[in-house]
Amino acid sequence: MNINAAVLRAQGSPLTVERVQLDDPGDGEVLVEVKAAGVCHSDLHVARGDWPTPTPLVLGHEGAGVVRAIGPGVTRVAAGDAVVLCWAPACGECPSCLAGAAVLCDRLETTTYRHQLPSGGTRLHCGGEPVAAFLGTACFAEYVVVAEAGAVRVPPQVPFEVLATLGCAVVTGVGAVLNAARVPAGARVAVIGAGGIGLNVIQGAVLAGCQQIIAIDRRATPLAAARTFGASDVVEAPVRVREAVFGLTGGRGADYVFDTVGTPATVADAVASARKGGTIVVTGLARTDGVAPIRMFPFVMQEKRLIGSVYGSGDPTKDIVRLVALYQEGRLKLRELVSRTYSLGEINEAFAALERADGARGVICW
Repeated sequence: MNINAAVLRAQGSPLTVERVQLDDPGDGEVLVEVKAAGVCHSDLHVARGDWPTPTPLVLGHEGAGVVRAIGPGVTRVAAGDAVVLCWAPACGECPSCLAGAAVLCDRLETTTYRHQLPSGGTRLHCGGEPVAAFLGTACFAEYVVVAEAGAVRVPPQVPFEVLATLGCAVVTGVGAVLNAARVPAGARVAVIGAGGIGLNVIQGAVLAGCQQIIAIDRRATPLAAARTFGASDVVEAPVRVREAVFGLTGGRGADYVFDTVGTPATVADAVASARKGGTIVVTGLARTDGVAPIRMFPFVMQEKRLIGSVYGSGDPTKDIVRLVALYQEGRLKLRELVSRTYSLGEINEAFAALERADGARGVICW
């Protein structure tokens, strides 16, 4: 079928909306009509060349829609089902999967992270040329073909623009708190970066019952949003982050510090802001060549812990279902994450707003 998709022809150049060919779903694959797609910093990093990636490429990995057709052998979903897209469909058989670490599935390294479906290759073409699907998802398009495990069935009554951010930002942020760090009730938490991931780290901290949640960002608009999502204190950078956090925690430092930005400077600030015996969780990935300086002597002598967390450190296909239930119970904010909506033709404007940090999350809607 012919569809409209936002194609990245060269990193550092604007995306162009083009007619491309999408093949039918194969064995274990699902055709989804995309209804809403979140605009995430991971897409922006690829678009501007922070993460070297072959092109042409259709971006978008955070979306929701309706199943329109299924390939042979599909049993988890059926035509007409509302689904949230999961960009890390695990094989369920490798050592990582069997150990309960679905987000570390061995197959992801040879397929998803090479922008291929688990079956290999892409279902997208343009003028006889293959077009890669970012993270095997490519949801800046009218339709996508994804692996069966990449389409998570959800209740049909939840609006698609509400569901869109679940597939990455919400799972990543909430999971970093509940799965990776396992933050206990009463903890003091600092969050560096109040964008899409940071706001969901704050939500995770609220769910965990944290005593204090400190949000740190360079701009006032994200910090105002952080307040509405549950931050008890806000710090507008540039400041001496360590001193600000220690000042707000009675000179002790935060029990847990979450770095959702992932630059060398923010990682260093996160490590310095943690208390003795504290834990630092890094979810941000600014550049593939980033190297963070850490002062080793105090890190060792104060027995701090540094954890990397990808995609919520759990099983996204199960976590998405639980998060939808929390939203329906009124315990998780999703609609408030969407600060702007765009048409597919406005994708470059959406990226520009994301780069300016104009609010929580932009969503492409059909």
